[in-house]
Amino acid sequence: QVQLVESGGGLVQAGGSLRLSCVVSGRSFSSYGMGWFRQTPKKEREFVAAISWAGGMTNYADSVKGRFTISRDNAKNTVYLQMNSLKPEDTAVYYCALRIAGGARDYAPSYDYWGQGTQVTVSS
Repeated sequence: QVQLVESGGGLVQAGGSLRLSCVVSGRSFSSYGMGWFRQTPKKEREFVAAISWAGGMTNYADSVKGRFTISRDNAKNTVYLQMNSLKPEDTAVYYCALRIAGGARDYAPSYDYWGQGTQVTVSS
């Protein structure tokens, strides 16, 4: 059984930073891609960032470019999302996801496994 467990969410003031982590356990895959998505009660789940297996490909939503950085440590089966210059509109539940086919896609239905999410709240 594959498990993805996010951590690192919390409450931060606008302009602050958080680093999210997502640990993958269970079955091992070769060359899987990882992504971060977010969702609020008023909006559908939206793409944030994605990274390929070796990290050579990254992909970001326009709304987070220049502020967020996705990275991964395959030895630790962990993917990270460094979030800087946070804005109130970044408030959401953040989910990590695993894509067996690899790559750095922004298309949520192409991901095979999902974590339970971690809440990020940015106060103004």
